[in-house]
Amino acid sequence: MAKATIEEVANLAGVSPSSVSRSLRDVGGVSAKTTERVRAAAEQLGYSASPAASRLATGRTGTLAIVMPNLTRWFFAELLGGVEQVVREAGLDLLVHNLGDTETRQGYFSSGLLRKRVDGVLLVTLALTEPEIDALMALDVPVCMVGTDVESFSSIRIDDVQSASTAVRHLVNLGHRRIGLISGAPDEPMHYTVPVHRRLGYRAALEAAGIPADRDLEVHGDFTIRGGDEATTQLLGQGELPTAIFAESDEMAFGALRALRRVGLQVPADISVIGFDDHPMAEYFDLTTISQDVREQGRQVAQQLVAAVSRPDGAPVRRLHAPTRLVVRGTTAVLGAEPRRAPSLAGNRTVPGQGAQHQSPDKGRRGSGPPALARQSATDQKERRGQRPLAT
Repeated sequence: MAKATIEEVANLAGVSPSSVSRSLRDVGGVSAKTTERVRAAAEQLGYSASPAASRLATGRTGTLAIVMPNLTRWFFAELLGGVEQVVREAGLDLLVHNLGDTETRQGYFSSGLLRKRVDGVLLVTLALTEPEIDALMALDVPVCMVGTDVESFSSIRIDDVQSASTAVRHLVNLGHRRIGLISGAPDEPMHYTVPVHRRLGYRAALEAAGIPADRDLEVHGDFTIRGGDEATTQLLGQGELPTAIFAESDEMAFGALRALRRVGLQVPADISVIGFDDHPMAEYFDLTTISQDVREQGRQVAQQLVAAVSRPDGAPVRRLHAPTRLVVRGTTAVLGAEPRRAPSLAGNRTVPGQGAQHQSPDKGRRGSGPPALARQSATDQKERRGQRPLAT
C-alpha cells in the first residue's frame, strides 16, 4: 500500500497542504478546530510528517549537545544519565562531546563544530574564557551550565565552597587541627571549577577555626582512586601525620583508605577520612561524605534546556542551586590525645594473607572499629545514631 501524501490529507480535511503541515507540526497559525480535523484525517490515512522535513521547515535539528571535560569519572557518567533520560523523553537526540585535554579544547568553541548542528548546548563544570562565551553566544541557541555560572546562561550548581567548608568543620568539631587535603591540581588545564572551589572551602574553614594553613598538607589526587592512593602516600611521607584527611571526591577517598590500610593505619582510630559526592560505594566503605544528587542535577538542567529550546522566544535565564548534606558514617571520629608520627613506608606494607605489622600509639582502640559514641561531641553523637544527613 502506497504511503499517504500531504496532499491527500489536505483533500480529506478540506484544507491546504500548508495548513496540514502547520497543524501537524503544532507551530500555530491554524485554528484548534482545523487542527483537530487535520489530525483526524492524517490518522485515518496513516500519514505521519517526515522528521527531516519538519526540522527543515522549523530550522531545528532536534539535537542537543552536552560538552564535558571527562566521560569516565563517576560524576560525569551519573550526570549524563540524568540528562539523557530527559532528552530522550522529549523526543530529542543527544550529541556528547568529550573535550578530554587542552589540545582538544583549544579552538573547540570557535571551530563551528556546533553551528547549525544543535538546538541547545549544555556545558559541565567548565570555567569559560571570554572568547569561548562569545563563540557560544554567536550560536544563537539556548545554553545551560552545570557547576559554574555565566550571566547570560541558565545553570545549576551546588555551593562547592560552602560544602567543602562543612566537611572540614566536621573534622574541626571532632578536635582535628592537622587536616590534609587531597584535591585536583591547581593549574588543571581544562579550567575544571570543582578543585578550585573546594580548595577555597577547605582553606576558609581552617581560617575560621584559627588553624594556620599548611601547604605541605595539600596534595593532588587527580580525582581518581589511584590518585587518592598516591596523594595519601605523599602525606604519609611527611614527618608528622595529619590526623584527618578531606578528599575532594569519594573516589580519591577510596584511594586514601587503601593507602592507609596498606601501611597498617586504622580509620578512624589513627586518621579520620571524609569524602565528597556520596558515590554508591561510599556506604559500602562506611565513608563519611558530603552528599549531592548528581543525577537529579542532570535531570533539572536538561529540563531547563529542553524548555528553552521548545519556546520560540527562548526561556528566561534561571540559576538553580542544588542542595548538599553531610552524611556521617564510620570513617571520622574524635581526635585521640596522643600525637601521631609517620610509619615507615618501606617496612610496614601489608603482605597478602598477613596482618599489618604497624602498631598505632593509640593501642586501646586498635582493632575495635569506630570509637564509642560517648567519646564524641553531642552534635556528632546525634548525627551518628541515626545516620541522619545534615543540610548544609
